[in-house]
Amino acid sequence: MNCKPIFTTLLVALMALTLNAQKQEPYEFKPIKTHPATAVKDQQKTGTCWSFATASLIESELMRMGKGEHNLSEMYTVRCIYRQKCENYVRRLGTAQFGQGGLVHDKLNAIQKYGLMPESAYPGRKDPNKPFDHAAIETKLKTLCDTFIAQAKRNELAENWLTQIEKALDEEFGPVPTTFVYEGVQYTPTSFRDFLGVKPDHYVHLTSFTHHPFWTYFILEIPDNFSNGQYYNLPINDLMRCLNHALQNGYTVAWDADVSNPGFSAKDGLAIVPDIDWKNRTPEQAAAVFKYWEPEKVITQEMRQRAFDRLETQDDHLMHITGMLNETHSGLFYAVKNSWGELSERKGYLYASNAYLRLNTISMTMHVNALPRDIQHRMGLFPVPEGRTEAPIPGEAAPPAQTQPRTRPEIVPEPTQSRLRNPNLQTTPAERYPRPKAIEAPKEK
Repeated sequence: MNCKPIFTTLLVALMALTLNAQKQEPYEFKPIKTHPATAVKDQQKTGTCWSFATASLIESELMRMGKGEHNLSEMYTVRCIYRQKCENYVRRLGTAQFGQGGLVHDKLNAIQKYGLMPESAYPGRKDPNKPFDHAAIETKLKTLCDTFIAQAKRNELAENWLTQIEKALDEEFGPVPTTFVYEGVQYTPTSFRDFLGVKPDHYVHLTSFTHHPFWTYFILEIPDNFSNGQYYNLPINDLMRCLNHALQNGYTVAWDADVSNPGFSAKDGLAIVPDIDWKNRTPEQAAAVFKYWEPEKVITQEMRQRAFDRLETQDDHLMHITGMLNETHSGLFYAVKNSWGELSERKGYLYASNAYLRLNTISMTMHVNALPRDIQHRMGLFPVPEGRTEAPIPGEAAPPAQTQPRTRPEIVPEPTQSRLRNPNLQTTPAERYPRPKAIEAPKEK
């Protein structure tokens, strides 16, 4: 009797069972870094995630700096930005973006110009029992602006057209108080900002795309960038290194990302890039997504650029990254605070894989002190003292002579089970760059 075919058959069957069992293992997460954050909120029927995510970032920053827990008003900033959008749209005769969306720098610019208010002083709706819904005010404002543009083209635009915008905003959000009392002290919006010590110019905006040179600033071409904000362009490995360095050193990060792809599921609290394409899945494989662990794609710089150029990666949503986790099978994940209420068993948080961030990130915003030192120097920035007024001032993007390039990768968790070595977690050292030449003394005549 020839036992070899039987043995081979049994071996193949055993391997199939092993692979099948491996695929059916659930995700297992263990926290690595967890940073303080305020309660999850709900932006409801509005496109104001940018204000909620940035407010959450600032609230965590206040706790990090030992200034206590505060509930900041998202709608105060939203009201300020709606007015800016109206003015921008009219002055550009309707050739600018107009909508509910925005970006982190819009919130920070508004804080710099208009200050901050607590939620208790400006909830931004007349009836607190009704959900936020900006569909009507968006339509009303755009109709007003289009009317003003038509009047301007006939040389009939009244000088007080901005007053009519203010009136419409007051009707929706409520008039902005000149002063308010918070914890027994009277403030103005700007004095409240200064009391909290929030300094918008201490934050940097980072991205990673190859259609602009690396290590330079450029205006990111996305629809919600109506204010033409500039982002510093890094290779994807260095962008992820900045994120990991920030989280490992006590900072949290605002994250702009595409969430319209099938790998993002708020109701399951998970964001992944499975290795098996969605169109190639069997019904059983499709049903298992988000329930059981499976390998993910290896994401390269070229892949993320291709998705951006094909308009597959867009600036759908802004959230707040508050921590790091180790997933037993595949390693590094990130804890992300959303603003869609307490969805899923994670109560409004979701866990996003390293691969998901590499592919779907539009931009990140973090405190300048959260950056690795060599990245700071490449950007021409320097650390700022906490709680003081000094801001990072752009200068020559050359490090001091004693600065050495990074020679080892960031320490990030590897899978605790050896079945997969995640290539997404491998980072490369920072590029070497020339030291500045010494200035020669003038020769004597």
